[in-house]
Amino acid sequence: MEDTDEVLVARAGSGNREACRLLVERHIGPILAFATRVMGSQADGEEVAQEVFLRLWREARRWRSGKASLSTWLHRVAFNLCLDRLARRREQPIEGAEEAADPGPGAAEVVEEEEVARHVNRELAKLPERQRVAITLCHYQGLGNREAAAVMGVSVDALESLLARGRRTLKWRLSRIAGDLLG
Repeated sequence: MEDTDEVLVARAGSGNREACRLLVERHIGPILAFATRVMGSQADGEEVAQEVFLRLWREARRWRSGKASLSTWLHRVAFNLCLDRLARRREQPIEGAEEAADPGPGAAEVVEEEEVARHVNRELAKLPERQRVAITLCHYQGLGNREAAAVMGVSVDALESLLARGRRTLKWRLSRIAGDLLG
């Protein structure tokens, strides 16, 4: 029988490295995927995910269940770290920087699903931060509206508004290129 997150956090809080390792294994996938989508790059997503789990190790002894699930707390920490990094990125002028090349395979090798996913991800990255985060939490991370709202620190109504605006924008942008994508 597998230990619950609460049991593992309590053990990690007592200095049990194995418990912390198990928590990382259990939650790294969703946290890394979330941070990568929000940040727009794998490298930045990995840095955020690493910091999330360092904070889990440092804060485990103070974490209390009941307020939110561990998954919600981890997503909230990742969200805050992403916002901090994105704010710093905006503050730094980028002079003479070239746009990064798409690391994905060339168009000749790309199957239709990968092509569509690349266009969706590109348009998702263009959304305002809060809309992008809302869609990422609900669609890609599978969080319910209540949990996603808690991660973002907004009401469920505000989250639903962000989702509606983001989905509407994505639908409009993708409909403009749908003919090219489909054939």
